[in-house]
Amino acid sequence: EYILELIKNYKLAYVEDPFHEEDFENFAELTKKAKNCLICGDDLFATNFKRLQKGIKLNAANAIIIKVNQIGTLTDAWETIRTAKADGYSPIVSHRSGDTIDSHIAHLAVGLSCPIIKTGVVEGARISKLNELIRIEEILADRALMAQLKV
Repeated sequence: EYILELIKNYKLAYVEDPFHEEDFENFAELTKKAKNCLICGDDLFATNFKRLQKGIKLNAANAIIIKVNQIGTLTDAWETIRTAKADGYSPIVSHRSGDTIDSHIAHLAVGLSCPIIKTGVVEGARISKLNELIRIEEILADRALMAQLKV
C-alpha cells in the first residue's frame, strides 16, 4: 500500500523492483492497482525467459528490463522481447552497472522497437548511449520513430 500511495501522491510513471525478486504476488497486486504506471521487473525477471513466463501467468508486472549481456544472446533477447510485447509488457533495454562507453544498447533499443532505453545517471559512459540515439535519429530522419508506449 505504501508504494501505491507514492505512485498516486507523486504521479509516478515508472517503478522498478518495488519488492523482493521472488515476490511475484505483491508485484501482481501493485500492477493491478497502479493503473497509469509501469511496474517494471529487473531482478524479478533477470532477463530470464522462464521467469518472464511465470510473471506473465501471474500478471506480475507490465514492463521488463532487458540486459542482453545478462540473457546471453541476441536471439534470446529477441525472444524475450517478442514474448513480452505479445503479452502487453513494455521491454526496456538497459545498461549494466560497471558500464562502458559502448553504445550498442542504443541500436538494440531502436532495432528491436523497444519504447524505453535505460542508460542510468547522466555521465560519460551513459552519455555515449544518448549521443548514439541522436546519431541514429539523424541517419533515419523521418523513419526515426520510437516504439509506442502504452501504460
